[in-house]
Amino acid sequence: MNKLLAILIAGLFATSAFAQAPSTPIATSAPAGKAVKADLKETKAVAKADATEMKTVVKADAKETKTVAKAETTELKTGANADAKVTNAGVKAKNTKAKAHHKAAKARAKAHADAKAASPT
Repeated sequence: MNKLLAILIAGLFATSAFAQAPSTPIATSAPAGKAVKADLKETKAVAKADATEMKTVVKADAKETKTVAKAETTELKTGANADAKVTNAGVKAKNTKAKAHHKAAKARAKAHADAKAASPT
């Protein structure tokens, strides 16, 4: 137990010695500073290129979505127009048929009236 305590205390002293900050600041060399600036510049250029690419992709996606929506709307309008034309043609056919029946009934009534007028009763 005594040996264990001694080892733990020695470990605390050793870590406290290494944990202290050095008293003199670390001097950076000029080429290292230029290298950091170059890396930073390169990183900015890559980030800018990525942002530009992302904008282009987003614009292309928006344009594609807009085109698809426009095509679907046109398709729906065309379908609705076709349905309306078919319905309209059916209504016109019914109207024409009704007019023909009305003319035929009128002609029969006139023929009956002429026949009655011509008959000597």
